Amino acid sequence: QVQLVESGGGMVQPGGSLRLSCAASGIRLNFNTMAWYRQTPGAERGAVAWIATNGLTDYEDSVRGRFTISRDNAKNTLYLQMNGLKPEDTAVYYCNFFAPNNSVWGQGTQVIVSS
Repeated sequence: QVQLVESGGGMVQPGGSLRLSCAASGIRLNFNTMAWYRQTPGAERGAVAWIATNGLTDYEDSVRGRFTISRDNAKNTLYLQMNGLKPEDTAVYYCNFFAPNNSVWGQGTQVIVSS
């Protein structure tokens, strides 16, 4: 059974940084293209960063240059380093497969960027 558990969210001031973690069980992250998603109230959940099995990464335009996705194969954990946070980054962040599997959405981790 696949389980993804997100953590690391919190409240930060604009310009601050956070590192989100996604601990996986039931799958090997390095055998799958994985993504970080975010969702704000009333909006659809959308991918902001993804990492392929070969390590290549890509980003949604609004976060490119500020966010970095990575994974630790030994810990089977996915990360999202978020720098230069803006109020519009406020959302609940989730990890999932790049082609998301609706049965494995976790509880997400809330990020609030506010002064």
